[in-house]
Formats: sequence, C-alpha cells, structure tokens
Amino acid sequence: MPTYDYHCESNGRTVEVKHAMSEKVRTWGELCTLAGLPLESTPADAPVAKQLAAASIGGGIKAPSAPMPSGGGCGVGCGHKH
Repeated sequence: MPTYDYHCESNGRTVEVKHAMSEKVRTWGELCTLAGLPLESTPADAPVAKQLAAASIGGGIKAPSAPMPSGGGCGVGCGHKH
C-alpha cells in the first residue's frame, strides 16, 4: 500500500499515512483517523494537502541506480560536449 505525506496548515504538522491510491484524504479529522492520532486542538474539518513528493510502495522501493559513465563524462544525450 502506498505511503503519503499530508500537511495541515492549521497546525503546521506533516503526517505520513498508508492508504489505497483511490482514497482521498481532505481533512485533519480523516488524516487523524487513518494515522491513529488524536485531533488535539486542531478542528476536524481543517484542510490537509498531500505533499508532492513521490509516494513509496512497500516501505521504500527504489529504482536501481545507473552506473556512472567512465571518463568523467555524463553519457550520451546529455547535451555536454565531450
């Protein structure tokens, strides 16, 4: 299941939660329910915004790294004159 970060402007907090891609989280109350957090003094209807960072699946799957080209160049098609 993907992991997403949501930020609440009302309290300045960013919270990480896992949920289905089809699920929409719009408020602090919805976010707290998913994360198992108390509302505290933030109103349940305070809006939250999904952060633009890429979601991770399965706790941090990363794309394999490409090997660095030898000779100090940047490789073919980078626009750098060799």
